[in-house]
Amino acid sequence: MKVLFIDSTQAILKARLEKAGFECDYLPNLPIEEILNKIHIYEGIIIRSRIKLDKQILDKAKKLKFIGRVGAGMENIDVEYALKKGIKCYNSPEGNRDAVGEHALGMLLALFNKLCIANNEVRQGVWQREANRGIEIKGKTIGIIGYGNMGSAFAQRLAGFEANIIAYDKYKKGFGNELVKEVNLKDIFYYSDVLSLHVPLTNETEYLIKSDFINRFAKPFYLINTARGKVVKTSDLVHALKTGKILGAALDVLEYEQSSFEKIQQSNNNPDFKYLTESKQVILSPHIAGWTQESNIKLATFLTDKIIKDFG
Repeated sequence: MKVLFIDSTQAILKARLEKAGFECDYLPNLPIEEILNKIHIYEGIIIRSRIKLDKQILDKAKKLKFIGRVGAGMENIDVEYALKKGIKCYNSPEGNRDAVGEHALGMLLALFNKLCIANNEVRQGVWQREANRGIEIKGKTIGIIGYGNMGSAFAQRLAGFEANIIAYDKYKKGFGNELVKEVNLKDIFYYSDVLSLHVPLTNETEYLIKSDFINRFAKPFYLINTARGKVVKTSDLVHALKTGKILGAALDVLEYEQSSFEKIQQSNNNPDFKYLTESKQVILSPHIAGWTQESNIKLATFLTDKIIKDFG
């Protein structure tokens, strides 16, 4: 089977597919026009986020049997249309679940203990102890929305902190155990001191976190987003930070990211983005929660296993 790589990936993916008998063309910078001209000769395609596989491309992919995305989210693939055409779609959320869980925990600890603020102050010769007094995770209620690979990995990382962990997943039931209590959305609103988002970006979750959603919480809370930027409406988040409804935010993703996630649309005229970058209540990172040395290998490995199982 001929496989086209249109994104850069860890070398193990191509090497293992070739060892299993696949013929791979590694062309991660191929322009969209050339992809459209060549796609009809391939049975498989490997992507990350550079190109959106829409109906136009899929209609030209006459021989396509599978699409493999090196990552978790599938929003850059028209999965429904692909499945109708008999094209299997694979991703590998098992590969970066551990990285996301650790990153979300690290951001929460940094936010609670004011580590970024204190670090910058000490480097400037400012030694403030009382102003940087933190709070503890122990005894807090951590609400998780989305209890798949990422949400459950975050809950596992919290296990030793003696927090109350509750989780809601619209499409998953019966997952409650000694670690996490399965709840409805009303309980998330009523009990949460911290809200962590672990949902894919879909028509249903786009701007899920906006003013009417935020205002349903019974008490001020902290927000962690390691999912997708457009799950949160930034202008409403900023308003909630200013009013104290949200006490602090840890954001690995922003709605201003380009679809490839490699760049961000920065604008000096965007007061909301400017507020986030200047606020001491906010911690930011550049979409790297699932971006570790280990996950780079595991993402490729899990994806290759799935493809070889069905087509090797």
